[in-house]
Amino acid sequence: MRPPFSEAADLIDVDSLLSQAERDLRSSVRDFVDTEIKPHIAGWYDAAEFPRSLIPQMAELGLLGMHLNGYGCAGRSAVEYGLAALELEAGDSGIRTFISVQGSLSMSAIHKFGSEEQKQEWLPLMAAGTAVGCFGLTEPTSGSDPGSMTTFAARDGDDWVLNGSKRWIGLASIASVAIIWAMTDDGVRGFVVPTSTPGFEATAITQKLSMRASIQCDVELTDVRLPAAAMLPDARGLRAPFECLNEARYGIIWGVMGAARDSYLAALDYAAQRVPFGKPLAAYQLTQEKLVNMALEINKGMLLALHLGRLKDAGKLQPHQISVGKLNNCREAITVCREARSMLGGNGITLDYSPLRHANNLESVRTYEGTDEVHTLIIGNHVTGIAAFR
Repeated sequence: MRPPFSEAADLIDVDSLLSQAERDLRSSVRDFVDTEIKPHIAGWYDAAEFPRSLIPQMAELGLLGMHLNGYGCAGRSAVEYGLAALELEAGDSGIRTFISVQGSLSMSAIHKFGSEEQKQEWLPLMAAGTAVGCFGLTEPTSGSDPGSMTTFAARDGDDWVLNGSKRWIGLASIASVAIIWAMTDDGVRGFVVPTSTPGFEATAITQKLSMRASIQCDVELTDVRLPAAAMLPDARGLRAPFECLNEARYGIIWGVMGAARDSYLAALDYAAQRVPFGKPLAAYQLTQEKLVNMALEINKGMLLALHLGRLKDAGKLQPHQISVGKLNNCREAITVCREARSMLGGNGITLDYSPLRHANNLESVRTYEGTDEVHTLIIGNHVTGIAAFR
């Protein structure tokens, strides 16, 4: 007889390292995922539909900008945010990506670098889910090297005029506000752009094999005219968008462990019920080895995420440490999901089971907010003192 959920997934009692408040928050998000996401996610994924109806519910749970203080935000800890990301991604990476784009990227940019007027105008609406944000940094020919962006903001009297293209911009087609990063004569600057501004056009990218229950877009900026007050006053150079990216990368460290855990548990349940050659699949040595290896990596990944979360809450988390977490946990999570799929045999390629959906999603998660190669070089730079990006 299989042990209960907590013991099957938590071999080393990571739960004992969490406070009661952290466990309570996790339980509320897990319940939401179990009742509102998991019963429907196969249909949303199959139809390539992002469930916008979930946005008010996530806002009600305090998940939008949950790690920010003031302006209607929940002011939760980094560990609590991580636990929420983990549970949401156990449902689907696309749902966790929504709170990441909304809170860690768009809202964080305004919260960190915006004027008080910009904060008052947008953050309460975004925390309440009545306004959706997007974050425009990546371009069609500029992903890992955002310093080569060609989107340009030119002064015209007291106004700014933006021209350029962005690609893979999450939520852009449903967003009310976009944070757009553009080159200027004074270097890279950020702008708060209402998406109703003439010249702003977002087109959803279709025919995706990954992140199907999510929205990513191409954005075209054609003579987008903005007042001087649209600029983020405290964002200068690439340091500013990188700080926002590190907020998102931190959430990924936790989130992917949710996808891995869900895949492992799906394989564990299947192995207990499938009976080849007269005994359950779980009774075979090769099966047990696969399950054990999956569980070990999930538990190690959880410990890494929790340690980095504690460092973040203490104000001690360093950029290379975020890269350690993102590189390791994405790499191990996708391995777990693929192994879980293999244990399901032919049934595993259907949406009746979650592992292949998770594995497909993680192809995107492993790529965005820094590829494996980029994070390897960030860590390599820290280890050797030599930047090897060029």
